[in-house]
Amino acid sequence: MRIATVGDNCMDVYQTSGKAYPGGNPVNVAVYLTELGADSSYIGWVGSDSYGELMQKDISKKGVDISHLSKKDGKTAVTYVELVNNDRCFGEYDEGVMADFTLTPAELDFIQKHQLVHAGVWGHVERYYSLFKKRGLQTSFDFSNQLDHILVKTLPQYVDYSFFSYTQDDSFIRQFLKDVKNNGSRITIATLGENGSLAYDGEQFYKCGVVAVDVVDTMGAGDSFISGFIYGKLKGLPTAKCLDLGAETAAKTIQYFGAW
Repeated sequence: MRIATVGDNCMDVYQTSGKAYPGGNPVNVAVYLTELGADSSYIGWVGSDSYGELMQKDISKKGVDISHLSKKDGKTAVTYVELVNNDRCFGEYDEGVMADFTLTPAELDFIQKHQLVHAGVWGHVERYYSLFKKRGLQTSFDFSNQLDHILVKTLPQYVDYSFFSYTQDDSFIRQFLKDVKNNGSRITIATLGENGSLAYDGEQFYKCGVVAVDVVDTMGAGDSFISGFIYGKLKGLPTAKCLDLGAETAAKTIQYFGAW
């Protein structure tokens, strides 16, 4: 099983402690997939600063293929984080070198050697999704909590698994997932924080709760859920089982500081 994750990375800097942890949706998803047993590659840009060096070293240490992670002159992206009752709250975000991210023909050829490609709403990768589908790749995309984003209307036709972040199972999110499915996605999924998750495949809704654990830091919970779900799908598991695997993977992540 080979999965490529593409786009944004950032150092999550906790303002109270000053500690910095590597993160960013595609990076986190690649790391969690490797822990689940998949072969994952991360394609992105880091800066020429100490954070860039740390990012490269730590991702590589986790067993992710970083042969197509590039260093560019400038700053690595940084997100400032505060913990409020063990729930991570994002502050200022400095995109650094990732603001100008593009893919080369060689990188696109490398991505094509994988079964599935994953990216997120902040990664500047959406322009390549029609090409990914044309080349026969399975695709997933994390829209995060950006339910009003223009990409919600335009991108799902090229996305097999569309992920969203919301708060509860209600009539709004059910209709929303139906609409995104009708825009072309194979399956639409919403993580609902402490209220579990919900998926829609065009025929029925699937609901899953959370695994009860002591929460230390919710950083990376959604990304680890995505990893579990994708891994399950590539293993051929039914959607309900993929939600279960997503919940189990997320439960491990929230028991320690930082995404991983």
